[in-house]
Amino acid sequence: MATTTTGSTFKVLVVDDSNTIRRSAEIFLKQGGHEVLLADDGFDALAKVNDYRPQLIFCDILMPKLDGYQTCAIIKRNARFADTPVVMLSSKDGVFDKARGRMVGCQEYLTKPFTKDQLLQAVQQFGNAQQGAM
Repeated sequence: MATTTTGSTFKVLVVDDSNTIRRSAEIFLKQGGHEVLLADDGFDALAKVNDYRPQLIFCDILMPKLDGYQTCAIIKRNARFADTPVVMLSSKDGVFDKARGRMVGCQEYLTKPFTKDQLLQAVQQFGNAQQGAM
């Protein structure tokens, strides 16, 4: 595989109300050598961000209670986490959805279903940028 790890291990949070998506992402990311945290909704995600300080967050948009846009906006409003990259996950790939994601501070947008390579590429891209900022 061309997109395996480059020796860097990142702490990654995956937020999705679908158990299947969470587990798929967890398997892909662990195969890439990363530490994985899982959250099944926006409130769970906010608690995990605060407790574990992930270096990168993958966040579904369509979730009950607190959607991905709201979750991202709350994370970005907190000075401690404002620089943490957030990659939105969605089955929608419309221009409006992407623009709304950018407005709340997300760095990237992956359309579901995503591949292992797409996920690991995003981790390398944003994880390395995050490391350089520390």
